[in-house]
Amino acid sequence: MISYIRTNSDNADFQALVQQLDQHLRAINGEEQAFFTQFNATNQLRHVIVAYYEGIPVGCGAMKPYSETIGEIKRMFVREEYRGKGIAQGILAALEMYAKETGCTSCVLETSRHLVSAINLYKNSGYEQIPNYGQYEGVEMSICFQKNLV
Repeated sequence: MISYIRTNSDNADFQALVQQLDQHLRAINGEEQAFFTQFNATNQLRHVIVAYYEGIPVGCGAMKPYSETIGEIKRMFVREEYRGKGIAQGILAALEMYAKETGCTSCVLETSRHLVSAINLYKNSGYEQIPNYGQYEGVEMSICFQKNLV
């Protein structure tokens, strides 16, 4: 059974999952990951989802304001052995609900071009590729997406 809890970045399970995510990204992106780390601070995130599979923390994600009407999806991760069970879709849907509740009309996100499964998740969830925004402009290994929520 999968359950999702709303929490914030102080949650110990979220912090442990983010450490696993960072290890995973370093393995994929190598030294280039240092560039992205500066944009992925997890302190003071108020809108965090932690997914549990039979009581075990297996996935997470966060939403933070990008502007008054745009939420940014951050720190999406599901432990490898729990992928393919719909957990990431559930986390993403819960984060989109958070965004709507805070007055956002759309969400944006950035991911690595190397993360094909993440790209497929976002496309299958209604996200459309957009030009790289903000700090990701001109970053070749980044790919950005946006989804209208209304």
